[in-house]
Amino acid sequence: MHVQIVLFDGFDPLDVIAPYEVLHAGGAASGGAVQVELVSAEGPRDVVSGTGGLALRATAALDPGRAGAVLVPGASGPVGEPGEVPDEEASEPTVPVLLGRTLSTPLPALLKGALDNPAMMVGAVCGGSLVLALSGLIEGRPATTHHLGLDLLDATGVHAVHARVVDDGDLVTSAGVTSGLDLALHLLEREVGPRIAHAVEELFAYERRGTVWRARGPEPTRL
Repeated sequence: MHVQIVLFDGFDPLDVIAPYEVLHAGGAASGGAVQVELVSAEGPRDVVSGTGGLALRATAALDPGRAGAVLVPGASGPVGEPGEVPDEEASEPTVPVLLGRTLSTPLPALLKGALDNPAMMVGAVCGGSLVLALSGLIEGRPATTHHLGLDLLDATGVHAVHARVVDDGDLVTSAGVTSGLDLALHLLEREVGPRIAHAVEELFAYERRGTVWRARGPEPTRL
């Protein structure tokens, strides 16, 4: 499985690094069954995160026609007040502004290509789900995001699920920033096998949290 993790201006570093390390370790534990790289919509470049000017280097352009997976992180910065109108001129852009800026880049079209590719799985961590939702790419599908963004996710026509990880086949999303660990471990278990995922859990001294939500089984009654 080849995984492309997307960088965009203002990305959240933990949304990127947590899945990257888990998947890289999974590749080492599986004899190379997983490869992971950092990409951007624009191609190779240094991309500045929303956390203290920390930059990571994208080594290639996002390729939606390639088999494997694409992971979209969220953004980091001030959250802003509920109902506040995003201020594009603010000295420190808020998370909604940073996510909104991705819509005027080539990223939405590339992500649409990835979702249209039957050999591709698209994943998102935290606000990455909102990038997909605001681009109009996952309307009617179950997904999750940071708890502060669930109402917005629902407002875009997405079936917002309050869960740590939501697996809808070729779309796998996760909640707040540290949930990128859970998403990546779930992908290792799903795509490579539970023994590899367990070995990485042991290496990182971290156990996944919560149930992976899928649209399976009976509907629960109200508890």
